[in-house]
Amino acid sequence: DKFTDIILGGDSLGPVLYGFKSTRDVTLDIIINHAKSVVKNAKRSFVIVDMPYGTYENSKEVALKNAKKIIRETKADGVKLEGGEKIHKTINFLTKNDIIVMGHIGMLPQSIKGKPTVFGKKKEEKKQIADDLKFIEKAGGFAVVVECTLESVVSSLMNKKNVPIIGIGASKKCDGQILVTEDILGMTNLKSKFIKKYLDFNNLATSAIKKYSKEVDSLKYPSKKHCY
Repeated sequence: DKFTDIILGGDSLGPVLYGFKSTRDVTLDIIINHAKSVVKNAKRSFVIVDMPYGTYENSKEVALKNAKKIIRETKADGVKLEGGEKIHKTINFLTKNDIIVMGHIGMLPQSIKGKPTVFGKKKEEKKQIADDLKFIEKAGGFAVVVECTLESVVSSLMNKKNVPIIGIGASKKCDGQILVTEDILGMTNLKSKFIKKYLDFNNLATSAIKKYSKEVDSLKYPSKKHCY
């Protein structure tokens, strides 16, 4: 919180913290419980919460009900939805009802059923991402995340955009960058090209727990100074 402008309570918590195979398995209750903790411990950063798969796609009225529930119960500042053209009416409905909305375009984790692929290689994808950005802007989205998309495609968006673009596996030209915290800390085994691990947490943790186990077995821990 000392170093970030925005914190996203993302549905990546599904695979990262719960061992789910997909973010699609994250429920509304799970994201709300997680986001409560995030908001409680964020003193200065703007907090956005992902709307889980199945909570906004089929009805703008249901989307509003769920968005209000997230904001009311977590006290977060806003929500994030995946998609552009397909859900722009829903985004517009939310913003008109005073819900702060962040968009998400490019590779959409909630929409993929197989292995993730880099977005923007096909001609139709290049057109789609540009269209999606415009639809989100017109619908009232205040910022847009672009995920796992060719750098050249994102760079062209930067010349057209009217709202901040936040990249994840996109371009250094973006207005901001986002990574999963556990990826930064080296707590995951994900090998995506865009991930940079700034700490080798897994090996450090293994070493520490191994040492603790040995000290317990050898009666070295707890020592006299650790007892009352």
